[in-house]
Amino acid sequence: MEESAHVTADYPRVRVSGGEIQGEIVRDGTIATWKGVPFGAPTGGKARFRRPRPVRGWLGVLDCTRYQSPAPQPNYGLNDRLIGDEDCLHLDIVRPHTTEKLPVVVYFHGGSFLMGASHQNMLRGHRLAEAMNVVYVSLNFRLGVLGYLDLRSLGGDCVANPALWDQVLALQWIQENIAKFGGDPDSVTIMGESAGGAAVLALLCSPPAQGLFHRAIAQSPPIGLIHSKAQSQLWARQLLARLGMVPESTVEDLRQVSADELVRAGMSMMWRGGELQFLNSTFGPTVESESLPEHPMVAFQQGKQARVPLMLGTNLDEAGITRYFFQRSTRRAKAGRRLLYPYDPEHTDTVLEAYGGARTRAEFADLVTDALFWAPTIRIASHHNEYAPTWMYRFDFAPQLMRKLGIGAAHSSELSNVFGTPEASKTRMLAKFGRDEAAMQKLTDEMQRHWASFIRNGAPGSDWPQYKPPTEEHHSRPTMIFDAESHVEYDPKAEKRRAWKGYDVLEWGAGRPELLRDLGFSVGD
Repeated sequence: MEESAHVTADYPRVRVSGGEIQGEIVRDGTIATWKGVPFGAPTGGKARFRRPRPVRGWLGVLDCTRYQSPAPQPNYGLNDRLIGDEDCLHLDIVRPHTTEKLPVVVYFHGGSFLMGASHQNMLRGHRLAEAMNVVYVSLNFRLGVLGYLDLRSLGGDCVANPALWDQVLALQWIQENIAKFGGDPDSVTIMGESAGGAAVLALLCSPPAQGLFHRAIAQSPPIGLIHSKAQSQLWARQLLARLGMVPESTVEDLRQVSADELVRAGMSMMWRGGELQFLNSTFGPTVESESLPEHPMVAFQQGKQARVPLMLGTNLDEAGITRYFFQRSTRRAKAGRRLLYPYDPEHTDTVLEAYGGARTRAEFADLVTDALFWAPTIRIASHHNEYAPTWMYRFDFAPQLMRKLGIGAAHSSELSNVFGTPEASKTRMLAKFGRDEAAMQKLTDEMQRHWASFIRNGAPGSDWPQYKPPTEEHHSRPTMIFDAESHVEYDPKAEKRRAWKGYDVLEWGAGRPELLRDLGFSVGD
């Protein structure tokens, strides 16, 4: 490879913050990669629950040809073995093996704020980097109890959002070092799906992150699941109880507990705590003065977010699997009410009416999908378009067999198309069975074209109109529908959008005053 202004002569050996690293050339010489590049110091011991520290320096050349451990998390395999390590602040870099200066994509993985890794098969980014001609960076950050639980109510030296601070540190590292990999630090797009999509929107509202990126893509972001003070205190108490610790225990006491014990306690809270039925997520970002001073819904409404181009959307059947949760219509109706009531008792009936009371399987699954993903995302798009260019999509494509089963375009199914890795999809055999492979490839080409245009130019292809309220020149709320035959719809599901308009997602607990009183709060605190 010839020496250039962007890449050193002995590429893929690169000097970064901390020292020299050695990557490798793969895929028949077409892709350069650096795996497990450290951007922060280990987060265990005295560093646990605190703001991350910059990476420590090392001697010699660090081998970056193998992926490193993600954050401690459940394995969800055939045994209860945990995976990960508190030395988890690593990132992976992929780019075409050229000397061209390229825009940068920084990807935040999903996983319910509890699990996930930079190097999951779907997310390794080799085909994405090649197809979109970008420098692709995926990163690990703290998760679960260690990253997404505000423990300040216990007393002691800690921060409310360790994971968010990890993400900010990674973006700072990228600004300082990405030019060494031929990346343009003045053209950085942050991108994520599910919990990673929520991380993207939180970063738009985080003062320490401002100026570290220039565009954003949020796919299926559950941005309504921001922890209230009551939730944070509830889960901090629950954590102590599940660990068998006295209520007077502090964060310093939790530093003496093994990471495995903390992860198992977090799993128990999430899956056995019984709170998911009340839309009370165990883990999530918390509003606090430094890293997230406003609830993102408020920040976007008031124009306090980063005013950068934003592309966002959801899948048609995010929670399609929930149609099988209950056998009786009366139980589904009760479950729908139970889901909505804790946030806003006053407007719960209005929303339920728009879904026929959530009595049928389809209506219930639609309600769960919209409560978690679509309704909050629509509100973000509606606010952001007042301050910066915004594009909205909905992903409807699903293999024929998935449609027949009623599951449809499920949560995360669009990743196969964005990353160009259908073989890594859990539904890959269903696509073959239904002879959907040609349609899948066509849609992949189409979506990658739009994503690449946005990453490079700050706007998708010209056939995707900007999301705007109605004017004399424009129809209302144009939304790109990605399907076997993609098309634009104007204000899709308008009646349901209007039903959600008055529903308040800002303060969990308003519909559970007895729990708030037990925690020492009153409605409105």
